[in-house]
Amino acid sequence: MEKSIEFRDIHGNIIDAIAHTQAILENHPCVNIHVGTDSQSIAKQTRYITVIAYRYGNRGVHYILSKSGVPQIKDMWTRLWKETELSIGVAEWMKKKLNVRLEIDMDYNEDENYQSNKLVNATRGWANSLGYKVNIKPHGQIATRAADYHCK
Repeated sequence: MEKSIEFRDIHGNIIDAIAHTQAILENHPCVNIHVGTDSQSIAKQTRYITVIAYRYGNRGVHYILSKSGVPQIKDMWTRLWKETELSIGVAEWMKKKLNVRLEIDMDYNEDENYQSNKLVNATRGWANSLGYKVNIKPHGQIATRAADYHCK
């Protein structure tokens, strides 16, 4: 991810994601970092929200987020695949800059009754092959829950 993505806090202030993460790791070396993306098609645009979430054990979570939009993507597979591309792009960027371990949250469901299930094997396999632990519904969704909240 050569092009820098602009991250903001929940108040809209621009945050340097790398410096922010470094500061958190210095003060909380055992923090768990999660990256996840969710999308929503609204009018003629598909909006993507990518979140970097910092979980402090059982003592809470805070996060920063990046918003982007593209012309509306009507094909579900394409829209959801882009979520994975964005999450892995941010994770790889952070790993390269900080050599940090993190988890990727994917807003797909292991239950075969959901359409998103069709992407589980391919997207989880891709992320696992890069060394990431992947969280898929119904398991620990930290970053994608925050992204979902901001998509609406």
